[in-house]
Amino acid sequence: MDLEQLGDRLIRFAGGSSGVWRVLALRSVRGEALPHVERVAIYRGKEPLPFESRWTLSGVISNTRYVERPEQQELTLKQAPLSRLEATRAALIPIRKTAAWWDLTQEERRNVFENKSHHIAEGIRYLPSVARQLYHSRDIGEPFDFLTWFEYAPQHSEAFEELVRTLRNTEEWRFVDREVDIRLERD
Repeated sequence: MDLEQLGDRLIRFAGGSSGVWRVLALRSVRGEALPHVERVAIYRGKEPLPFESRWTLSGVISNTRYVERPEQQELTLKQAPLSRLEATRAALIPIRKTAAWWDLTQEERRNVFENKSHHIAEGIRYLPSVARQLYHSRDIGEPFDFLTWFEYAPQHSEAFEELVRTLRNTEEWRFVDREVDIRLERD
């Protein structure tokens, strides 16, 4: 797929020495880490990337998957927008799932995702305090399948940590073979 055809649906996270988001921590949860960087910049569409970036992760805003209509409606009602002034903390968590995950049918993945792991139900509990956006990367040849982006105010940091702990202890996370956790703060 030609990335230029994606327009504003294409989002690129560039790790380097410039960007609005200062890196507080960068660690591997599972698999290979990314090189440490000082800052992360976010680029939309065809915006040129900085030359000094050490890594770039790209993802696409895509259609919603694994969600049933009532869940979608509840997410839409409760979801806070990104870029809120008070949301000066963020987490970029790139994830790659195993071949076994992708060998499952869509129905089997949904069963693990929600019926067994309660991914959506757990996530809804933290809205609107934690805003989130999922970017799909697998279909554009990236090293991760998904880029998960979260924004929250500092007073909601512990709620975010609880959300991450809860999701990492589900059956779904047994299918993760690479995960990097990057915590950020906007100056």
